[in-house]
Amino acid sequence: MPTLQKTDEAASVSISTANQPVENLLTKEWLLTNERGGYASSTIVGCNTREYHGLLIGSLDPPANRIMALAKCLEMVIFKREVRFCPPLGASQNMSPRKVFNLSTFEFNDKFAPQGFTYLVQVRRDTGLHFDYELEQLELTKSVYLLRDTDTVALVYDFTSVQEPAEFILRPFIGLRDFHTLQKSDAPLCSRWLGHSLLIRHDVPGSCELFLRCPSMNFEKDEQWWFNFVYRNERQRGQDFTEDLWTPGFFKCQVHPGRPNKFVFWANLSPPGAGHNPEPRYIGTDIDAVHEDLRRHQGVVIAAAKTSDEKFRTLSLAADQFITKRQTDGVPEHTHRTTVIAGFPWFADWGRDTFVALPGLLLSTGRFDEAKSVLTTFARAADEGMIPNRFDDRTGTAYFNSVDASLWFINAAFQYLNATGDSETFTQQLLPTIRWIIDSYHNGTRFGICADADGLITAGDAESQLTWMDAKYDGVAITARCGKTVEVNALWYNALCLSAQFYAGRDIDNAKHYKSMADKVKVSFCKLFWNEKTGYLNDCISPDGSVDPTLRPNQIFAVSLPFSPLSPREQASVVNIVQKELLTPYGLRTLNVQNSRYKGTYTGAQQQRDEAYHQGTVWPYLIGPFVEAYLKVNDFSRKSKKKAAEFIRPLMQHLTEDGCIGSISEIFDGDAPHKPRGCIAQAWSVAELIRAYQLINS
Repeated sequence: MPTLQKTDEAASVSISTANQPVENLLTKEWLLTNERGGYASSTIVGCNTREYHGLLIGSLDPPANRIMALAKCLEMVIFKREVRFCPPLGASQNMSPRKVFNLSTFEFNDKFAPQGFTYLVQVRRDTGLHFDYELEQLELTKSVYLLRDTDTVALVYDFTSVQEPAEFILRPFIGLRDFHTLQKSDAPLCSRWLGHSLLIRHDVPGSCELFLRCPSMNFEKDEQWWFNFVYRNERQRGQDFTEDLWTPGFFKCQVHPGRPNKFVFWANLSPPGAGHNPEPRYIGTDIDAVHEDLRRHQGVVIAAAKTSDEKFRTLSLAADQFITKRQTDGVPEHTHRTTVIAGFPWFADWGRDTFVALPGLLLSTGRFDEAKSVLTTFARAADEGMIPNRFDDRTGTAYFNSVDASLWFINAAFQYLNATGDSETFTQQLLPTIRWIIDSYHNGTRFGICADADGLITAGDAESQLTWMDAKYDGVAITARCGKTVEVNALWYNALCLSAQFYAGRDIDNAKHYKSMADKVKVSFCKLFWNEKTGYLNDCISPDGSVDPTLRPNQIFAVSLPFSPLSPREQASVVNIVQKELLTPYGLRTLNVQNSRYKGTYTGAQQQRDEAYHQGTVWPYLIGPFVEAYLKVNDFSRKSKKKAAEFIRPLMQHLTEDGCIGSISEIFDGDAPHKPRGCIAQAWSVAELIRAYQLINS
C-alpha cells in the first residue's frame, strides 16, 4: 500500500510493488510535467499501456504540437560469471540459473517479455520517480527527472551493494511521432554521432531532433525494429493498440564492487535545425543541479500556498502539474504567458476548464501572478464578446464553441479581484472584457447566443454542443441541450450580480443597470427552471419551450455560485436530491441511475464511451460545487464540515493510491467500484478538490 513520507520538499509517495500481481500494478500510473506542456508518464512498473506513455513527450509549440520522442528503454544487467537469482517470496521458484537480468517490462500479444517487474520492490515519487530494484548481487535505483523549462529527461541509474562485477546495457526505443498517433516500421528514422551526443531524426527535411547522451557509457550502433508492442488501454478503448519501435543501438558500461556506480542518461527533444548546434545546452547538465532546481521549485509552490498542512501541500503540488506556458503570436513579450493544461495526457488548454479550475489551482494556492497572466492572456484573445474555448494544437487558432467558458471567465475574474485586491489589473485589463461579454450575450453573438425576452440566455441548435456536456458521435449530439440550460443561466445571473455589486458605490447608473438585468433573470429563472413537483431544477428549456426535467448535476451551480437565484428552501431541496441521487464517493454522476439512458461504465469503443460520457459517468470536479453548496445550505456549521470531509475522503485517497499517483482522474464509472477512466490527471478535478478541502478546513 502507498505511504506518505515527509521530505525537505513535500510529502512523497512510496508504493510497495513486491508480490503484487502485475495486473494490479498496471492500473497505477505516474506523471511528470514541465512548463512547456511536455511530460513523462507510464505505469509504475514501466510498461507502457497507452500510446500517450513515454519517457519524453515534448512540445514543439508550447503547450501544443506534442511529440512522443523517447518511448522506453530496455535495461539489462549482465554478470560476468553465471549466478543464481533467488526470487522474491511468492514468485516462481523454478527459475534456472542465469547471468542476464532484464529489468524492463514490455507487453507483446498478451505476454510480458521481459518481466522486469519481478525485481521491482518499490516506487517512490517526489521531485522525480524512483524505481528500486533488488537482485541478489546488487541493488539499483532508477530515477526519472523531467527538466522544468526544456523538453529534457534525465534517467539516473545508481547501483549499490554491488557484490559481483557486471555489465549494464541501456537500449533506447524511439518514437519521434505525434503523440496522438502510432508508429510503424516504415518510419524513416536515422541516427548519427554529433559531438558527444547521438542525434536521431526522421530522414526528411524539417524533422524535429532527439539528442541522446550518456557521458559515462559507451555507445554501440545496432539498429533494430521491434514489432507489435501492445498498449492495453488503447485496446480497451477500441483504438489501434500495437506499435513498432526503432532502436539505434545501445549504451553500455561496467559496474564494479566497491566503486561509485552512478550513470546518467539524457534525452533532449529539439525543434528542426537544432542539429547545427554541436551540443544542446541541457544535454549533460549536472544532475545535482537538476534535482536542486526541481526541489527549489517545489519549495516555491509550497511557500506560495502558505500552509503547514501536509495534505494541502500535496494538493498544491498536484495543481502545479497543470500550470504551463503558452507561446502567443511569436511576439517576444508574449512568449511566457501562463496557461492551464486541461488534462494529461491528451488535452491542451481549454477556456472552460481553465476558468473552472483557476480559483482552485491558482488562487487557493497563492499563485496570484500566474492567475493574472492566465486571465489577461484569454482576455486578449476574446472576440465578438467571447472567450476562446480552446486553441488549435497545430495553428494556435482560437475556437469559440462554448456558451459557458466566457461566463466562467467572469466568475474567475471576480474571484481574482476578491483574492488579490488587484483593482488596477481588474479595472484596466479584465473589466472591459467582462462588460463586452455581458453586452454581447445580451444583444447576441456566435452560435445564436443571446438573451431572450425573459432575460435568460439561449444558445445553439440541435446540431451544436455548447455546454460542457458536449459529447458527439458521428455528428449526433449524445446529450442535446440547446436552448436555455440551467448552469448557463445560473452563471449568467451570477455574472450580473457580481457586476452590480462591483459598481455599487462606484457608478450608480451601471449598478442599477446590472441589478435590473439580474432581477429580471432571477424571476424568469425560478419560473422556468424550478420544478415544484420534483423538488429540483429542470435541466434545459428547448427553443420550442418544451422542458427537460432530467435529473442532472448541472443544477448544483445554481446553489454553489456566489449569487443564487433560488430561495433558501429551494437551494436546500436541490442539495438534498443531488446528494441522494447523484453523489458517489468520487463526485457526482451526470445522470441518475433510474434514468433509462443511464450508462454505468465508461469503456469500450468510441461510440460506447461517448454515450456514457455524460449519461451516468462520475465527474470528480463536481465535488467542489457540491461541497460548497452543501456547506452553504448548512450555514458552514462544524457538523456539516465534518460530513463534507467524509465526502472528499475517497478522492484524497485516490490522490496517492490509485490511478495516476499524485493526481486526480478526469472521470469514474457511474457503477461501483467506480473505476477511474479518461485522462489520468485532470486540472479541474484537482482544482475543485482543493477548493472543497479548503472550504472544509477553513
